Amino acid sequence: MNKNQVLPWEHPRFGSWIAVGRACQLMQQAMTRALAPLDLKPPHLDILVNLYRFEGISQRELARKLLVGRSNMSMLLPQMEKRGLVERRDDPQDKRALRLYLTPEGRALTGRAMAIQTDLIERLLSPTPLEECRQVASVMERMVAHMLAEEKQAI
Repeated sequence: MNKNQVLPWEHPRFGSWIAVGRACQLMQQAMTRALAPLDLKPPHLDILVNLYRFEGISQRELARKLLVGRSNMSMLLPQMEKRGLVERRDDPQDKRALRLYLTPEGRALTGRAMAIQTDLIERLLSPTPLEECRQVASVMERMVAHMLAEEKQAI
């Protein structure tokens, strides 16, 4: 190792990176525990919430919104279809595409899961003033936009 090389933990932004990663991991663990009684995992909830908000979205659009590969969708969606939560329908404008919809059972489960999610977020983030939460969200949104732009340039 070069004597002039900056070690990761000496970098001024390293602490921020670690804090964000730890917060994300802890929230994911808490969400996993909270959703267990519904037999859902956070990736399932991400799909359900997006179908709730954007009914009729394509599998490709959903994968893009969730920042995952279509192969991940190809693994999760059949499980959710088998449970009767999601259905795929032909796209009338594009015969090659399928559109995704919640079933009535999926919509009801999504409502219960979103209530759990909202309660968990409130419980875990309530010690932080709302204005600080908004500032963190704003900073993180700018960082995500920058990272996505960097990723596009790398491709």
